[in-house]
Order: sequence, then C-alpha cells, then structure tokens
Amino acid sequence: MAGPTIDPLGQFRLMTGLGPLGHAVNFTNSNEAMLASAVIIVLLFAIGLRGGALVPGRIQALVELLYEFVHGMCLDAIGAEGRKFFPLVFTIFSFILLGNLIGLFPYFFAFTSHIAVTLTLAMFVFLFSTGVGFYTHGFRFFKFFVPAGVPVWLLPLLVPIEIISYLSRPVSLSVRLFANMTAGHVMWEVFAGFMLLLTASLGVVGAVAAVIPLGLNVALAALELLVAGLQAYVFAILTCLYLHDAVHMH
Repeated sequence: MAGPTIDPLGQFRLMTGLGPLGHAVNFTNSNEAMLASAVIIVLLFAIGLRGGALVPGRIQALVELLYEFVHGMCLDAIGAEGRKFFPLVFTIFSFILLGNLIGLFPYFFAFTSHIAVTLTLAMFVFLFSTGVGFYTHGFRFFKFFVPAGVPVWLLPLLVPIEIISYLSRPVSLSVRLFANMTAGHVMWEVFAGFMLLLTASLGVVGAVAAVIPLGLNVALAALELLVAGLQAYVFAILTCLYLHDAVHMH
C-alpha cells in the first residue's frame, strides 16, 4: 500500500465554487480570495475611519499608518504629481498585501501565486503608466527611449535596447511577485508535509525528529509574512517609479 504523499503544487489548483452558478461564470477559488481581499479592505477602512477619533484605536492607527506610508512613497518616488496617483497606488498596494497575507491562512487561496493574476496587474500598471506618458508629453514621450548625451552613431544600438527594456517591465513585475509567492508556499508545504510524514511513518521517533521541520516551518511562516509585505511594497514602489518616468521622462 502506498504511503502518504506530498503534493506541494496542489494548493495552486483552481476549483470552481458556488455550485451551478460558479460553473456558469467560471467563479474559482482564486476569484473567491480576490473578492474576500476586496471586502476585507473595504471593511477595514470603513471601521477604521468611522469614528475619526483624535486618539486612534488599533484599527484606525493601522489604517492611518498604511495611508501615510503609501502617501509618502508616492511623493518620494513620483514627486508632487504623486498625489494624483496615490489612490491607484494605494489600491494596488492594499490589494496585493491582503492577497499575500490571506494566502497564508488555511483554506484560503493565494491568488498572487498565479501568473495570470500578477501579469494582469502588471499589464494594467504598464498600460496606465504608458498612457500617462503620452497624455503628459504627447509624441515627445518617444524621446524616453533615446538616452541623453549618447552619440548619434550609437542610437541604432541603444534605442532598441531601451524599447526592449521598457516592454519587459510587465514581465519582470509580474514574475517577481508570482515567483516569490509560489516558492514560499511550496517550501512551506514541503516542510509541513515532511513533518507529518515523519510522525506518521516513525511513530514516537518520527515525532521527535519532526521537531526540526516544525522549527523550519515556524521560521518559514515568519519569512512568508515578511515576503508578503515586501512584495506588495516592491510592486507598489515600481509602479511609482514607472509613473515617475511617465511624468518626468528620466
């Protein structure tokens, strides 16, 4: 009889829910997690900002901390024009952060570990920032691909490199988030499964030996919390940098 096995990639399998309605509209567990993230964000801010107390409580303090953090990020990275883009950057940051965090809990789906989701977000940021560039500068935005102070004879070589680098932005932005979240969840499940296999196959000896993967799992949980916040920050700050390039062209 085959023993228990570990399927670290099974956690990323899409499944439809909501019965016949879910099958009709292809509503998956990824959609459920995204909807849950959006609802949590709205509730968090509705509750946190409801009182507007002079001495904030815990939820209000958390909301104000997130607001000031992202607002400062926009101003530092984009400049004074960052105020216009703050709602967009704040929404992206909050959505990715909640998506990363709820994926750490049992029975929740980590939708940021799917390349389809991260690529969609990255393509939106790419197209929006490109649109801002053309809206702000018109066709002069094409000068963005011409490095300043470069000899004319080098332009046929450098301009294509600049264009390829620019077009690769959504790929690098999406793969960075997808790869980090996927790798972390796979490692977490592998060590958790290894711990259970030791306990199931070796009894008391296995339970003692399982302390090692248990300790690694606790450390990985702390690391995953750090990565969840860090990847949301990286996505948001790169969004700000792309908008800075679109506004200032340098």
